[in-house]
Amino acid sequence: MDSSTWPTTTAMNASTCSSNATICDEDSCVLDDSNYNVILSTVLSTVLTTMLALVMFSMGCNVEIMKFWAHIKRPWGIFVGFLCQFGLMPLIGFTLSLAFDILPVQAVVVLIMGCCPGGTSSNVLAYWTDGDMDLSISMTTCSTLLALGMMPLCLLIYTKMWTDTGLIKIPYDSLGISLAALLIPISVGIVVKNKWPDQAKIILKVGSISGVILIVITAVIGGVLYEGAWIIHPKLWIIGALFPFFGYLLGFILARIAGLSWQRCRTVSLETGMQNAQLCSTIVQLSFSQEELNEMFTFPLIYSIFQLVMAAIFVGIYLFYKKRSGKTRAEFAENNKNRIESEPSNCVQNGGFSLQEN
Repeated sequence: MDSSTWPTTTAMNASTCSSNATICDEDSCVLDDSNYNVILSTVLSTVLTTMLALVMFSMGCNVEIMKFWAHIKRPWGIFVGFLCQFGLMPLIGFTLSLAFDILPVQAVVVLIMGCCPGGTSSNVLAYWTDGDMDLSISMTTCSTLLALGMMPLCLLIYTKMWTDTGLIKIPYDSLGISLAALLIPISVGIVVKNKWPDQAKIILKVGSISGVILIVITAVIGGVLYEGAWIIHPKLWIIGALFPFFGYLLGFILARIAGLSWQRCRTVSLETGMQNAQLCSTIVQLSFSQEELNEMFTFPLIYSIFQLVMAAIFVGIYLFYKKRSGKTRAEFAENNKNRIESEPSNCVQNGGFSLQEN
């Protein structure tokens, strides 16, 4: 560079260099890499929060007040689902964490996943397995609302052995704020569903697509931001595979022991194993430091992969059985009605997932 231009460049740099610049000489200003990490972290937090709100809004658009209230008045199915969601799943997560002797910070994310409410994908799977759609939607809604109190309580109980020794600190304040904020989009979605049902169907489908996009964005940005997180210990892969499997299996067994029909057993099983991984990713991103995120960020993505793969296998086996038996959807619903007269046959097509629009 010609020396005559130096003063101009220096003056320009003095006026344009960021206050966070770590190198600022006569001809360049360079920002430290950590500043880009801060920007990426902010972007990821914003995207996760926004898209999770859309997913929760679409979930609210799936709730019909009268059907939801009918299950509240006869709550046995929802109660069994509650035991599976906040009794069974956290216990499975805690047991797996101890069995594989993972790091305390990794055990915390496993427990957060176990304490998360059911995911909206379970409603789609309930449709494909001729499940009780109304029960599925009611369970998803109730578990999401009850997570506001049950997730902190479960974490308090199961992380005590690590928090008492100072190995990990649970940020209950940010955790509570994240969960409480979910009530707003869900409530708005319920209002939309009951006032503008046709528009709610469209929103529901958009929300389902957003859930998939959210997982992809989380993986891409997280891969750049938390490079160390992708050096995944085999123990986490094994836990990520066993966790949803035991959720589906034990949820089905517990529902059967509770005397629910086969239709509702399938529904409870799917609701138990299919967790809201998007919520887990958002809570983790908003609540923990970057050092902790390097150890825990990828687990919700691992769980998402295996819960979908196992659910697809479960659905495939059921559809094969139904084809071999030669029964139609209506016949399966009628069999369940005859099985337990006290339980209504709710194997209906939910508008948002119907193959044919009204």
